[in-house]
Amino acid sequence: MIMSLYSTRLILSTLGAPDFGIFNVVGGAIAMLGFLNSTMANATQRFMSYAEGEGVQDKKRIIFNVSLILHVVIAVITLALLLAIMPLLFNCVFKIEECRVPSAKIIYLCLIFSTMLTIINVPYDALINAHENMLFYSILGIIESLLKLGIAFICVYTKSDKLVIYGILMAAIPMITLSFMKYYCHRHYDECVIAPRRYWDRTQVKQISTYFGWNFLTAISSLFSAQGIGLVLNHFFGTILNAAQGIANQVNGVLSNFSGNMMKALNPIVVKNAGAKNIKAMNMATLIGCKYSALITMFFAIPLALEIDFVLKVWLVEVPEWATLFIILQLIERIIVQMANTASTEIYANGDIKHYAMWKSLMNAAPVILTWMAFKMGGSPIWLYIPMIVVWAIGGDVVIVYYAKEKCDFNTCLYIRRVVIPIIGTASLMIIFGIFVVLFMGEGLLRLFLTCIFTSVGMFVAAVAFAVTKHEMVLFKGFVSEITKILLSR
Repeated sequence: MIMSLYSTRLILSTLGAPDFGIFNVVGGAIAMLGFLNSTMANATQRFMSYAEGEGVQDKKRIIFNVSLILHVVIAVITLALLLAIMPLLFNCVFKIEECRVPSAKIIYLCLIFSTMLTIINVPYDALINAHENMLFYSILGIIESLLKLGIAFICVYTKSDKLVIYGILMAAIPMITLSFMKYYCHRHYDECVIAPRRYWDRTQVKQISTYFGWNFLTAISSLFSAQGIGLVLNHFFGTILNAAQGIANQVNGVLSNFSGNMMKALNPIVVKNAGAKNIKAMNMATLIGCKYSALITMFFAIPLALEIDFVLKVWLVEVPEWATLFIILQLIERIIVQMANTASTEIYANGDIKHYAMWKSLMNAAPVILTWMAFKMGGSPIWLYIPMIVVWAIGGDVVIVYYAKEKCDFNTCLYIRRVVIPIIGTASLMIIFGIFVVLFMGEGLLRLFLTCIFTSVGMFVAAVAFAVTKHEMVLFKGFVSEITKILLSR
């Protein structure tokens, strides 16, 4: 997190707000590839983990080979689409100064290369996730952060076009990290065998293809929403506000890593329980995931939102206009999304996702249209996030919980009692404790430190009072005891 935040400071300072905005509107999809990758990996991982729960080795090999072939096909189709729409984007959609268009086109071509590579390697990501190998993910994440930091320093000292250098090097990162992933899987997992003629099952192909189709619709609509919002903002307000949005996305991406890593550990458990037909354990894991992914996000997001002006002054040399408000609104959106994130895994684990995918895709696409309408009627930049919070986050959560109840016997009353109410109560206490410090102290490092302490105390009080169940508290104490024993033994 520290390396990522410092890298952003260097890049914004080196490129300047206009070029940073260009990268976010044209090459910003490179950052979104991680989302597309994880969404598609969740589909493959669903079948991998389900087979793991069933304990059938040959079935896992069939799933791996079928998934690999399907992703190669998807990569080729994506390549054709990206090349086909390139003239339309640069002639009609992007609002970029003419002298910077050649650089922007180079970034776009780098994006195409990264996209293909990322899609083809999705089955490997899913395989590692299905085996719950969090150590490898941790090492890979550190390597990726170091590479991004190195790129930031290269851009500071290069005399060439900094935007082009940044785009090319950022596109090279997926190639490096995904190569490590591929090598590791073939060395350590028996089911990672490329033999489509031997491990091929038409029934499995049909089942996976249908599932992939609906899941890919959801992934593409989410990507359309994330990128479409940026394009709409660029069309009406130019690249400077794209820079503000880029900063908000950077902060959101860094903070969501905490809850995202938790989800990587929890998703296989949910799906394996589905494969083993243990519905009660699956639903309990889902409730825990919904609550704690939101709590982890809040632990960092609420003090950051309260001290965002000071943090931006310290973090960035040049703070883009609207960046402060964009960050706060994006943090609110992130907390709401986390409240039902694990429940979507439960729906995917069930396998019947047709109607869910249709409704979720509608929720994903709607904010882009609503934002365009608001800007067309003269709305301020704040309308970038209002539809995202109301429709995509809150509306999306309602759709997820509804289909979790319909398909997986998810208890909505228990969800409201154990997730929604504790999250609202905890957030309220944290804000009250934090505002107490903000109102009575002047801006500075000491106030930032005390705000973090007081919001943490607010979370602890909420945890003891109502947020954490007695059973979870027993498990937590046991975990702390085990860690203490390990540390003392060393």
